[in-house]
Amino acid sequence: MGNHSDGTPTSSDAVAKAGHEEVDKFQDPGLPPHRLRLADTNPKAAKRAERQVAWLFIISIVGTLLFFVGYFGVRLDDTIATLRIQNTFLGLGVAFAMLGIGTGIVHWARALMPDHEVAEERHEIRSEEDRQAAVKIIDDIIDETGIKRRPLIRNTLIGAVALAPLPAVAIFRDLGPLPGDMLRHTLWKEGERLARDPDGTPIKASDVTIGSAFHVIPESLNDLEEGKLNAKAKAVVLLMRLKPEDLNPSEGREDWSYNGIVAYSKICTHVGCPVALYEQQTHHLLCPCHQSTFDLTQECKVIFGPAVRPLPQLPITVDADGYLVAQSDFHEPVGPSFWERG
Repeated sequence: MGNHSDGTPTSSDAVAKAGHEEVDKFQDPGLPPHRLRLADTNPKAAKRAERQVAWLFIISIVGTLLFFVGYFGVRLDDTIATLRIQNTFLGLGVAFAMLGIGTGIVHWARALMPDHEVAEERHEIRSEEDRQAAVKIIDDIIDETGIKRRPLIRNTLIGAVALAPLPAVAIFRDLGPLPGDMLRHTLWKEGERLARDPDGTPIKASDVTIGSAFHVIPESLNDLEEGKLNAKAKAVVLLMRLKPEDLNPSEGREDWSYNGIVAYSKICTHVGCPVALYEQQTHHLLCPCHQSTFDLTQECKVIFGPAVRPLPQLPITVDADGYLVAQSDFHEPVGPSFWERG
């Protein structure tokens, strides 16, 4: 007689299922065995690592001081060489300041701080006992860093961390005109002649032909003894001549040009790059840094790129000898945005 099954699980089926569940269950491998470092077993190695960390923090301090040597000690003049020297000091100073702190902390953690791994289940902190336990954990962490019993590391770290933010303070201070208004004014003033850059020869209106472009500076710039580079950076101008009917001056600006000759700041309103490219056919000015494009026929309105403001226009006219002169300074600050621009 044959055997018949009623569909109920047999004991062999239950054993197979239990065995399958046992195989599928994740087995916690646990933490790997802890390996002691040289500094853990050799006091001389630990002392040597401590000195190395301190030297890295000292390098950070020296880097910060190097920044201030370049910032305050290098006197800028009308040459590009001093600017390169200053930028080198500033760049190396900030690099060593940040690298010294970062490398020192990493070396401190890898060589001297306890490196044993701990696994603990997370749970909500509800009772006063749990909060006290959390405070004790923090105290243990501070104790394990060794900062209390290693004054050499502690003192050099405090010095490095205290000095490291100072370069940022100095740089941010240059972002705005505080405490003065030096970014709002240039050398241009009423009667100031427009001169060619860089020889400084004045320009007559008859010298400017339709389609031509001149890089222009104030004539008095050549007589300036101090701060010549900064003054030029704010006052440089592009001078062009169009057909008068191609210009579309807004109300109040009808007399800011002379027979189609217009002058606009050369400093891009995006990040301050020199706008040095002029396309005669389209009357467009192009900034080569980020491709901001300005329409000369529309008072240098931005038609493309990241710039958000037109180039400031310099009101010009001619004097009795036919030389182009400024009617006044720019009516707005030149260049990119800064604090309190308004």
